[in-house]
Amino acid sequence: MIKVGIVGGTGYTGVELIRLLSRHPQAQITMLTSRSEAGRRVDDMFPSLRGVTDLTFSDLDEKKLAACDVVFFATPHGVAMKHARFLTENDTKVIDLAADFRLQSLQDFEAWYKLEHACPDILKDAVYGLPEVNRDAIAKAKVIGNPGCYPTTAILGLKPLIDAQNSQQQALIEPWIIIDAKSGVSGAGRQAKMNLLFSETSDSFSAYGVAGHRHAPEITQGIDQILGQNKHFQPHDIRFVPHLVPMIRGMFTTIHVRLTAAGQALDLQSLYETSYQNEYFVDVMPKGMYPDTRSVRGSNYLRIAVQTLENSPMATILVVQDNLVKGAAGQAVQNMNVMFGFAEQTGLALVAVVP
Repeated sequence: MIKVGIVGGTGYTGVELIRLLSRHPQAQITMLTSRSEAGRRVDDMFPSLRGVTDLTFSDLDEKKLAACDVVFFATPHGVAMKHARFLTENDTKVIDLAADFRLQSLQDFEAWYKLEHACPDILKDAVYGLPEVNRDAIAKAKVIGNPGCYPTTAILGLKPLIDAQNSQQQALIEPWIIIDAKSGVSGAGRQAKMNLLFSETSDSFSAYGVAGHRHAPEITQGIDQILGQNKHFQPHDIRFVPHLVPMIRGMFTTIHVRLTAAGQALDLQSLYETSYQNEYFVDVMPKGMYPDTRSVRGSNYLRIAVQTLENSPMATILVVQDNLVKGAAGQAVQNMNVMFGFAEQTGLALVAVVP
């Protein structure tokens, strides 16, 4: 049994961590912090957790956090990096659900998040927490940068094609990618903002970050990592546009690529099925079936469908996930399982909620 701390337990990802970890057979939440709600019982704020936990929020105390085996930061960007050094020096592992340890480029981090990084030496050794890509490195990591929700769908949606390019040593898709992504309102966090009011988001569909979004460099970094040193494919032109849809949970990412002649000769359905046949949380839909967000609601599963068009070089990859689970808290727990040698699905084998 490992001891777990959660910093920032009042947001949507925080309460998801509490929900998942409270039923994890190998983890015990021993500290839960909130500056604004210190002294308040969790089930007073979140009645859904009545009978599940008797935890009380407390102030952040580094020494008490250092008594934990692992600490999750479900906090705004810039918080985890202020505490990572003290915790890691005391042999406490860190899993950050914000962006402090996602981008290896300090220039990109500072440009997109308007923050100076507090511990670039720790960032250098941090591991990007996408288990389906970095499982071996995650198992040895002290600090994990939990991926953003959109990059999770984009990187896993493209991984089989890029892996095939590496193995075949030839370009299978043209060097441009269109990523058209949609997320439920919970992706914006649990905060009072005018544009997130019910009357503003309901019965409406809008794009945002059209001129540039901070997940774009993360997507590029993830694709480049899979690509490695293979120079047959240069993903120099990635067009990513996110959208806000009037639902609470869920993410639907549609990826468009143009296949080369070699790519058109592939059976993409077979390629994707083979690539993910041993991944517990990635489900490749049968040919002719397409995923929807309801099929992953409340679960840690990511579902993928791939579609080619007759007499056309175009291919479309459809990816869905729950943005709060596989896109955030569930993936963080999945990382914890890998770090501590637990079966990866421990505490996460949740069936989606329908309807």
